[in-house]
Amino acid sequence: MTTALRALSPRGRLSFDAPLGPRAWFRTGGNAEALFVPKDGQDLAETLAALPQGTPVTLLGACSNVIIRDGGIDGLVIRMAGGFADIVIEADGLIAGAAALDMIVAEQAANAGLAGLEFLAGIPGSIGGAVVMNAGAYGSDINAVLDWAEILLPDGTISKLSNQTLAFTYRHATLPEGAIVLRARLKAHQGDAAAIRAHIAEIKAAREASQPVRARTGGSTFRNPEGHKAWQLIDEAGCRGLTRGGAQVSEKHCNFLLNLGEATSSDLEALGDEVRQRVLDHSGIALHWEIKRLGNAS
Repeated sequence: MTTALRALSPRGRLSFDAPLGPRAWFRTGGNAEALFVPKDGQDLAETLAALPQGTPVTLLGACSNVIIRDGGIDGLVIRMAGGFADIVIEADGLIAGAAALDMIVAEQAANAGLAGLEFLAGIPGSIGGAVVMNAGAYGSDINAVLDWAEILLPDGTISKLSNQTLAFTYRHATLPEGAIVLRARLKAHQGDAAAIRAHIAEIKAAREASQPVRARTGGSTFRNPEGHKAWQLIDEAGCRGLTRGGAQVSEKHCNFLLNLGEATSSDLEALGDEVRQRVLDHSGIALHWEIKRLGNAS
């Protein structure tokens, strides 16, 4: 596979046996067989079209909500950067590239006096990932603000999907197989810039007070089961502060896993699975991973 990938000649950056752990918020994980940072959408489309049939393709955004397993990721790993982070302000909303960080989108909207996107300040990650998982926090989510998302299909076709077509549900968007989000149009409304910035400051303060934002973590680990809060189920099952290897369930917020400094991805995933089993045994409720686990175990 590596030999075939070395035959590619994209305009963007292509590297091999590239470390991924330093890019992940957990700071754990193995290497990418090939890591591709496309120059633009056309470069991405042409490179995907040139891949040997059956080549695994993995898309990475801000790497905030993933565990990259210790054995690394086979095939082509795509990391969106550069022009994919552009933000264009409009009168009643904005268009943000897939690599634009949620926090930056919220702040630029505030600077333009656009209200309704403040909740993005409480979500670690980028707009592409936010669309794919219908990210939400602090009373809103992507479903509430998205007009359309522009996607690239594996055959090189670029199209726009409406909010209705994406058929959002809790932490999920309905996308075609292999689709890559390139950019999204988010609606907003005119407001007072100072008041909007104050709201963002409140969200940042609330997040700082309730979540281990300065630790090596990956955001919310499990989805909230219908009618329940994942953190409460974890706490009631006696998992607050639970450790395995260098990994720990946060004592500040039980739905966060931490790398205390020497954790492996295996430690983190095994700890998460132990939490799931303890919650199931205690309450009969099955927790489902919100964090994506990618690659090979060893």
